[in-house]
Amino acid sequence: MATTYLQLVNNVLVRLRENEVSSVSDTPYSSLIGVFVNDAKREVENATMWQALNQTIVVNTVAGTRNYSITGSGQRFRTHQVLNDTQDIEVVQAPANWIDRQYYLGSIQDAAPCYYNYNGVDSSGDTQVDVWPRPDGVYQLRFDLNIPQADLSSNSDIIKTPPHLIQLLAYAKAIGERGEDGGTTFNEIYQQYRLALADEIAIERNRYNEDVVWESV
Repeated sequence: MATTYLQLVNNVLVRLRENEVSSVSDTPYSSLIGVFVNDAKREVENATMWQALNQTIVVNTVAGTRNYSITGSGQRFRTHQVLNDTQDIEVVQAPANWIDRQYYLGSIQDAAPCYYNYNGVDSSGDTQVDVWPRPDGVYQLRFDLNIPQADLSSNSDIIKTPPHLIQLLAYAKAIGERGEDGGTTFNEIYQQYRLALADEIAIERNRYNEDVVWESV
């Protein structure tokens, strides 16, 4: 069953032997726990490429244009692959200075894009990308990305990564903020989190074995 932002905050409050709330912002302390939950969510997201965070964003090129915004990507994503779906070819990442040399130190080639490099951020905070060769028409570029969620803000926001990991880490942060909690220390809870994280990553890798590389011995 999906876990909401409010449910996570209340789960942490119960562990701290505090009263549950009807909204994350009900009290100054519940608001603080909400901050810890978001901090924990970010750390869990950074721990591995969770399949639940995978998204494909399609960028349609325009003839004569080299730079595009990857709308909805943000800046914290990781890249699985980029494909030119129109030409059925993989688009390979190239160094930014190499792409600049193609544009500025010779004649510009107009053709189907087969190289890319991330270059800057647009006014919405989404990453921009340069492609080479410069498109001579409309091509569908598929960016297969692993994109962390935005910070949780609404009570009903659903957690995509394993909620028990976020709960444990947020609880550890709360204990660290106010000191020992009934004999339980930050280090004890943080160690529980680390063990749970390792277990969850192992389960994830077993479920999606295309991420595992087998070698003969």
